Amino acid sequence: MARRKRKNRRNRRTWGLLIMLVLSLPVATLLFTLPFRWLAPPTTAFILHARSAGLGGGQRCEKVDYEWVDWEAIASPMPLAVIAAEDQHFPAHWGLDINAIGSALQERRSNGRVRGASTLTQQLAKNLYLWPDQSWLRKGIEAWLAVALELTWPKQRILEVYLNVVQFGECTFGVQAASRRFFQNDAAVLNAWQAARLAAVLPAPVLYRVDHPGEYVQQRTNWILEQMRLLGGTGYLHSL
Repeated sequence: MARRKRKNRRNRRTWGLLIMLVLSLPVATLLFTLPFRWLAPPTTAFILHARSAGLGGGQRCEKVDYEWVDWEAIASPMPLAVIAAEDQHFPAHWGLDINAIGSALQERRSNGRVRGASTLTQQLAKNLYLWPDQSWLRKGIEAWLAVALELTWPKQRILEVYLNVVQFGECTFGVQAASRRFFQNDAAVLNAWQAARLAAVLPAPVLYRVDHPGEYVQQRTNWILEQMRLLGGTGYLHSL
């Protein structure tokens, strides 16, 4: 009888700890994500990694170019370009593009090719909080954080932070730093071609170069410009 009581107490403690963990996870997530709905991130996980070890095969960054600018200081072709290039379902999804994930999994099963299916929100969650590898653990945390961001941030804020923290070149993070480095001008005056060229390197911003584009980047720039036109131009942003 005494042994059974001890076992029951242990079971109650175990279930109590599990319940506390489940209840505390959303609270911890909000503590990490909600402040940046209003505050500019002082740094990101990827910037810290670039300083400590390098990203995408690049060298460790002794100095990182990163400068925050508000939404009003970013030319409207730029958010349109990243939507056209990376996530054309961005206005409609809640952080995860289920159709894109299904297509990517089917392609992997059929021919072994690994293709990305991350939304802009997932990319933002990864850049802000996580580490640069392809483990299932990281993808799971990334998906959780992406849904949390979609539930607590407006779409425009997600785009604003994304454009400010994403990498556009070696040791160059955010659209303002990239605009000054590659076009000697502020993000506020980027034209459609410049925005498309910046968006074209996003799959691998160390491998692909804005300033010395290869054939792939040139072709992708033209494709992005066409997608921007098909989406309806910058008026499309009014749907966010």
